[in-house]
Amino acid sequence: MSPLLTVRNLAVSFDSRPVIENLSFDVDRADTLAIIGPNGAGKTVLLRALLGLVPYSGTIAWAPGTRLGYVPQKIAADRQLPIQARDLLAAKARILKLSPGEVAAAAEAVKLTPDLLATSIGVLSGGQFQKALIAFALLGNPNVLLFDEPTASLDELSEERIYTLLADLQRARQLSILLVSHDLSVVYQSANKVVCLSKDTVCFGVPQEILTPETLAKVYGAPATFYRHAQHQRPDHE
Repeated sequence: MSPLLTVRNLAVSFDSRPVIENLSFDVDRADTLAIIGPNGAGKTVLLRALLGLVPYSGTIAWAPGTRLGYVPQKIAADRQLPIQARDLLAAKARILKLSPGEVAAAAEAVKLTPDLLATSIGVLSGGQFQKALIAFALLGNPNVLLFDEPTASLDELSEERIYTLLADLQRARQLSILLVSHDLSVVYQSANKVVCLSKDTVCFGVPQEILTPETLAKVYGAPATFYRHAQHQRPDHE
């Protein structure tokens, strides 16, 4: 079976400044691909290139029939505006000409209750707002979800719940997931493939090969001692 996504010799530059160079990797159906690297390495740029939102050279080829959903790290909307969670979903549903039942199904999939749907987005907790963004991404029935730091700014309990939700959605909907993450313990547990980006190192492989002290030291430019492979421990560079 051909890959879901094929990337070959990808390069992205802004104002003649290279951000990503000579990156190649494949994603198969039902894969979880984690994208790791230090700040400024081009992780968000990679997601935007895969979505066709920034110019690039090289090849990005999605399999026919691929439908993409995207959850950004943050959105430009002012959370102080009097907008309810259901308003966000309804706006996209109108554009896609979706039925109310499809909106309700997306909300139910992420456990957004009617009370939460009727809550102003400025009042939602970080975890609840992230669920609303995931429900937004699920509209249109994507078979691939791209996440930029799905648990950024969340406390540890909320983070665990979001990753559990993603795993449940992946199993239930046979999704492929591409996510940017700084939590290497989560990457090791959840991903079956890893892309690492840094100024000096670009690599792709399985977590057991990539998440080693030697490779991570090259990626993050830190001594190998910063890596501690343990449940829910974060590397010292954060």
